Amino acid sequence: MKVSAGDSVRQVIEQCGILQQYPEIDLDSNMVGVFGRQVKLDQPLLDGDRIEIYRPLLADPKEIRRRRAEQAKEEGRADKVTGGRPDPKRAKK
Repeated sequence: MKVSAGDSVRQVIEQCGILQQYPEIDLDSNMVGVFGRQVKLDQPLLDGDRIEIYRPLLADPKEIRRRRAEQAKEEGRADKVTGGRPDPKRAKK
């Protein structure tokens, strides 16, 4: 989208219409960034900047990974000692 030079992050977000499309976005509580770096809403944009609006995580990624690993061990898809792929050479006879 084309914007005026010096427009702030907040101005561009409001101009683009995403707040009407997704009313659950609250700029006072959601963090925003430009190319993966968190910025303030009043930061002026440069040519080619990509604005990102971050939402809160629904679940802790580490906890999800831990549950998946435990499930894989229980199902025999992972080695119970190392957590890696089962080694057929180590299989107990």
